[in-house]
Amino acid sequence: MLSIFILIGAYRYYAQLAERFGKTKWHYGLLAIGVYLGTQLVFGFSYGIYKGLTDPASVGVDYTGFSVINIISWIISIAAVYGVYLLLERKFVKENVNKPSLEIEKIGDQDL
Repeated sequence: MLSIFILIGAYRYYAQLAERFGKTKWHYGLLAIGVYLGTQLVFGFSYGIYKGLTDPASVGVDYTGFSVINIISWIISIAAVYGVYLLLERKFVKENVNKPSLEIEKIGDQDL
């Protein structure tokens, strides 16, 4: 249940970033969902492989909602979503600075 709230927050967070820079909001919202779920899957598979290699007898379907591993995976996934957000924000700021439209608009303002 907590993952759903995290996904909604990540979607809105990325959508606001896209709106601020004039990009398509839902594309970046889906990117946020993909980053979160991808990080969850990678962490889950790597932990499952680790658990299977170190203690093969313990590999079973024993899911608990709030285990220490789940909390760690949520924290790692949130950090990954935030890291990608910062990378996108830097990229968009660089794109905004390099736009030639700002210079084109200043052409008519010069006195001859």
